[in-house]
This record gives sequence, C-alpha cells and structure tokens, in this order.
Amino acid sequence: MKQPADHDNHKLTSEEQSLLERIRKDTSALNQNNVTRTMAYFDFYQKHPEIHWAFLGHMVSRNGGWNMTDLKGEFLTRILTNKERNAYFTFLERSNWLIFQDAYPQFLLYSESLKRNKPLFYLLHYLNISTFMETVWNYFWRKSDSYILTMGLVINEQNYLEKRVIQNPIYQKDVLNTLEFKLQDYLSFNHILFPYRKKNLAGQTVHQFESLHERILIGKRLFAVLFQKKELLNQFVQWAKTYRHTGSRKDYWPHIFNNVNEGIPGIPYQLRLNACKLRWGAKKIYSPELTHVWKNVHHQEAEKGEWFHDWQVADYLSELNEPQINGEIEYEYCKTLERLELAALAKKVITIFD
Repeated sequence: MKQPADHDNHKLTSEEQSLLERIRKDTSALNQNNVTRTMAYFDFYQKHPEIHWAFLGHMVSRNGGWNMTDLKGEFLTRILTNKERNAYFTFLERSNWLIFQDAYPQFLLYSESLKRNKPLFYLLHYLNISTFMETVWNYFWRKSDSYILTMGLVINEQNYLEKRVIQNPIYQKDVLNTLEFKLQDYLSFNHILFPYRKKNLAGQTVHQFESLHERILIGKRLFAVLFQKKELLNQFVQWAKTYRHTGSRKDYWPHIFNNVNEGIPGIPYQLRLNACKLRWGAKKIYSPELTHVWKNVHHQEAEKGEWFHDWQVADYLSELNEPQINGEIEYEYCKTLERLELAALAKKVITIFD
C-alpha cells in the first residue's frame, strides 16, 4: 500500500473547500438519530453494492436501534433504573453518532471520486478521518478489493470508538462498569441479529465488548455471516428492502413484539414466552419505535485525534483464520429472551416485597 499524501504542502482550492463543506452538511443532515443513519447506510449500499461495509453498517445499526428501544420496552423498564437506562442510551447513541459522522463522509467522497473519475481521498484528512483509511481507499480505488476495504473500515471504526467511548471515563463509570454484570448475564444487548425471509434470524453473540481486539473479530465474523453465501446475502438484502427500520423489534418478529403496549396498567406481569412463542392468550411484548420514545440528541463535536500509529493493525486485513462462520443464533436468542423475561418478573416481585 502507498503512503498517504503530504497534506501540509497542499493548499485547498475553493472547489475543494466547497465539496468538503457539502459533505459535512449532508452528513449532519442524515446524522439526526439511529433511524436516519441506518437508512442512509442502506440507501448508499443500494447505489454502491461494491461497498460491503455500508450494508454491514446498516444491519449492525439496526441492532443499535433495537437496543435503544429495549431501554423503553417491556423488560428493561422493569429491570433498570431510569438513570441506568438514560446512561446506556447516551452510550449507544454517542457510539452510533460517532461512527456515522466518521464513515459516511468517506462514502460521499468515494461517490464524488466516481463522478469525477479520479480519487479524492487526500481530502479525508480535512474531514478528520484517519490516515489509515486514506491508504485503504486508495488501494481499493486501484484494486477494487471489497474485502480489504470492509476490513479496513471495521478496523478504523472500532479504533475510532476506543478512546472516544470505550475508554472514556464517564462511560466507564456510568455504563461499562455499572452494567457489566447485567449486560453479560441476562440482557439481550450481546446478540447481533440479521433477519431474513419472514421470521428467520442469523447473527453472532458479542463477548468482551470492552476489548478492541474482540470487537474487530466480531466485525469480521458478522461480515462473514452476511457475505459468505450469495444466496443468503440476497435474502438479507431483500428483508432490509421489505422492512423499513423503525427501531421496534416488531420489524422482524411481529408475532411476538408489538410497537403498541398491549399491557394493562396495574395488572401484575405474567410470563408470556415459551420457546419463542407467546403462551396462549398472552399479550405481545412491547417494543416501541425509536422516534416515539427517544428525542434527537444534540451532540458535542467529535473529539479530534489520530488513532493510527502502528502498521501492525494491518494484520486484521487478512482473512479470518477460522472455519466457515456458523450464523445460527435463534435458539440462543430465544433463551436470552426467556431469561430476560424471568429477570423482569423477578425484579418486579422483589420490588413488590421491598
């Protein structure tokens, strides 16, 4: 790979300045909330299917939205305090916002490069995007290697989050340390679900979210689940076209979830699930739409700083040294839902007897 250009000796033209300003403006307009970001990724992927990360980003961002609405849904309102739920939403929202404002300008610059039939990736520097990605994009421009580009973006986005979110003392104190036990043991945040057909699910389970190494590896595995089989990829894409992202888990399992709360106030909670089916006569589980329960957040400007200092991270660009990834997750997810329901019931009972 070639070294990135020397930016210090480059004076921006008025045309370049205008382009950068338009990219910032267009990115900001679509970075309003999880729903707008998630759909922007998919819209871009449909125009540029060679940019595989755009679809991976779309599907993972859907999961981010489901995790956000879980905080206002049936179970977590019973398990977590209001302060805990707000802290976790802030953590999820900041992460989702940061990744979009870093990744989407790269897509817009690529699109502009295609229009002009020349690479414009030297301008990434002026958008505060890592020099690592300038090298990766230039390589992609010459070689059209979608896998290398996707892995480059996975490496970049997880390193980008590392100091800004994962190592941020506020999120360490209010989220990662406080909720670590709950997240690991009985909440559904550790499943990344990829729906397909009508009710089928594939995906992976995240372990050790606080580990940069593990997050990069899970990104590689998730990419494999989506893209290793052409027929399955087409089914994922068709599902995404058919079911617009709302943030409600009703999007993929309307037989279990509803974006309207069917519960009756004052009536004690009763178990509703058995083997991922509703018990006879049971109400559906409340899973609201995102824009109905969370307001748009005004974010502070992204923290400046270059994460890339060691070429050894390029080792992650290689193929996964693992057998074919098994994306089966439905049984595990069903068990998690049942544990989550039991935890919600137990917490309610404890509250009653306190």
